[in-house]
Amino acid sequence: MSMMDKLKSMLKGHEDQAGRGVDRTGDTVDKKTQGRYEDQVDTAQDRMKDQFGRGEQPPQ
Repeated sequence: MSMMDKLKSMLKGHEDQAGRGVDRTGDTVDKKTQGRYEDQVDTAQDRMKDQFGRGEQPPQ
């Protein structure tokens, strides 16, 4: 079993929490890099959410 499979099984049923964690992590990276890599961070966030579940999307 790969590490990704283990993570997916651990997060099953907690997609909303995983989504919020991905959002918070991305916001922290944006803050630390002063937004220089915002597009790349957003792409990474979308890919992580696709892997672990979308969770709830905050209104923008």
